Amino acid sequence: MKERELDMMDHLANTEINSQRIAAVENCFGASGQPLALPGRVLLGEGILTKEGRKKPKPRIFFLFNDILVYGSIIINKRKYNSQHIIPLEDVTLEMLPDTLQMKNRWMIKTSKKSFVVSAASLTERKEWISHLEECIKHLLSKTGRQPCREPAAPWIPDKATDICMRCTHTKFSTLTRRHHCRKCGFVVCADCSRQRFLMPRLSPKPLRVCNLCYRQLLAEKKKEAEADRRQVEPIPSAMQGYEPSSGDDSDKSDDEKAEQWPADTEFYTSQVSWSSFHS
Repeated sequence: MKERELDMMDHLANTEINSQRIAAVENCFGASGQPLALPGRVLLGEGILTKEGRKKPKPRIFFLFNDILVYGSIIINKRKYNSQHIIPLEDVTLEMLPDTLQMKNRWMIKTSKKSFVVSAASLTERKEWISHLEECIKHLLSKTGRQPCREPAAPWIPDKATDICMRCTHTKFSTLTRRHHCRKCGFVVCADCSRQRFLMPRLSPKPLRVCNLCYRQLLAEKKKEAEADRRQVEPIPSAMQGYEPSSGDDSDKSDDEKAEQWPADTEFYTSQVSWSSFHS
């Protein structure tokens, strides 16, 4: 961020106009929102972006502060909002996305707890949002010494992206056959392909629904971590005592895993190929 802009931001932090603007945002959220006024916090801008959700894209009001990003549902524009969400900018990374037939000027806001796609009304507006976000994030990280988020949560793929389970690829969704989302990969899956739950503390204190493939991968990662911890604690036996070094675990991938058609690291959002092309 340019030095002049930083000086201006520091100046605004102690002005009455900044306090009034933040108070106005708090009033719009009312009792359902959290207090936003803090020493040194500056409201830099606001605007309406379209947020791509599980069901359908919806307009959301966004407020950019020098340390947080706040968004919520619009009840009456400029007067009443609800469903307030607060995202620390230290936890945010951004990713440009290609346009689709339905949505233009898209990008992804990624955090360790939740990632989602938004779109702006114009290309210029997108450039301005991304520029201000990147500058705020860069300044904040340099100030705190923290590293950018390295393990962002997977965005949920919209329900309408597929009519069949993205894991088994044969279960067809209907009124009676519900769609579910794997909290690890974000894929739309059927009940049979997502019966497992796994504890992912960075996402929730409770075990979350995951697809069968992600469950096996998470179990394998947990097993490796436990092995590494055990080796650090246990002394290495001497070869003189008759022990032989372990050869490690053999690969025990099941036939089901080998038959999986959808690897967990599939880049759905960054790919310009339609979903139907993947499984046709």
